[in-house]
Amino acid sequence: MNPVTGVPGVDFTVEDVRPTFPEELEVTPLEGPPDATIRVPGSKSVTNRALILAALADGHTKITNPLFADDSYWLMHALVRLGIDVSADSGRAEINVNGQCGVIDASGVDLFVGNAGTVARFLPPALALGRGPYTVDGVPRMRERPVADLVDAMKQLGAAVEYAGEYGRFPLIVIGGGIPGGEARVSGSKSSQFISGLLMASPYAGRRATLLAEGRKVWPYVGITVSMMRAFGVEVEQSNGRYSVDPAVYTARNFEVEPDASGASYFMAAAAVTGGRVRIPGLGSTSTQGDLRFVGVLHDMGCRVEMSSDSVEVEGPDRLRGVEVDMNAFSDTMITLSAIAPFATSPTTIKNVAHTRLQESDRLSAVATELSRLGVEIRTSPSSIHIIPGIVRPGVVRTYGDHRMAMAFAVTGLATPGVGIGDPGCVTKTFPGYFGLLESLR
Repeated sequence: MNPVTGVPGVDFTVEDVRPTFPEELEVTPLEGPPDATIRVPGSKSVTNRALILAALADGHTKITNPLFADDSYWLMHALVRLGIDVSADSGRAEINVNGQCGVIDASGVDLFVGNAGTVARFLPPALALGRGPYTVDGVPRMRERPVADLVDAMKQLGAAVEYAGEYGRFPLIVIGGGIPGGEARVSGSKSSQFISGLLMASPYAGRRATLLAEGRKVWPYVGITVSMMRAFGVEVEQSNGRYSVDPAVYTARNFEVEPDASGASYFMAAAAVTGGRVRIPGLGSTSTQGDLRFVGVLHDMGCRVEMSSDSVEVEGPDRLRGVEVDMNAFSDTMITLSAIAPFATSPTTIKNVAHTRLQESDRLSAVATELSRLGVEIRTSPSSIHIIPGIVRPGVVRTYGDHRMAMAFAVTGLATPGVGIGDPGCVTKTFPGYFGLLESLR
């Protein structure tokens, strides 16, 4: 990873949010069912959207309960390098941003985004509004992740962007000069982040910008984007995958980030697989996060679920039952379900998740490989995995640098002895304090 230096106004670096981790971490099974209230950090998806919107807004925005982790750091690092006034206070759990009304004066800036997919996909459309040129690059894995659909759509809207090397791969060179607007077809089959990045920059296009989203029927993460754009004062017309935005200016505001639904899934899964009870405050029926649909999967597996407007509670049954579920729209919890499926009374099939092969790791392959190494019988297709319950044997789970592999399979270790996690430090990407909070279940 590139060296990181302190950024004026940002009181932490990537190193600061990384606790010291061993090379391998053995997870000790719980002695009994937990009964706990868990306060999950702020949503990564919401935090990074709020940072982009605040940077583009007119005036001062205070973001409370943001996520302080690798991904949010890289975005703040980029914004400061672009000349935007960002002040982060991790002790007070707030970030202050003085927006520049869609203006980016800095030019000739090289931006490093680590392995943060949201940052890599959200920044280029916003950068197109600036003077340019800007280079966007990340870790080697980022150079393997798709970006062609975003670049193609940017060009359809008139933005000047090109590849620094291989077609369809990072690094990108955003030449800048503005976004004329118009209409663009954009595929979200590989990532809905392309659509969200384009939408957030679109109010500052020269004329109405319309996106024709293709590739999926349900867009929960785009729903988060639309909801937040409206919260910052910009209307989005939407109908059947068509999103239109007229020229407008975001209004700065105070914005509170709700707890991360993806991060909450591990604690709800822990309750499910151990017969315990876990309550998550601050996350409930009013949430726009699609990953909260994981609660419905746990209900189908036999869990008792109670949800109010601002909390969710899950209590596990004596034994889980298997399910067949299409997780395309909330696939960040696919690994969570895979990690507890071996303990069910019947097989579990997860469908329509081919796009997870293009995320922080080839997640379908990684899950299949590690379950097999733990003695679990599985079958896979290019877009699905079928998990047959059985005895989980001891072993160290390889995580492939993927935070969700580490967090999900740690839950497996709560239910059976001998499970270790390789490279547990990869959780700092989105949840530096994860293992400490997991221990609180005891």
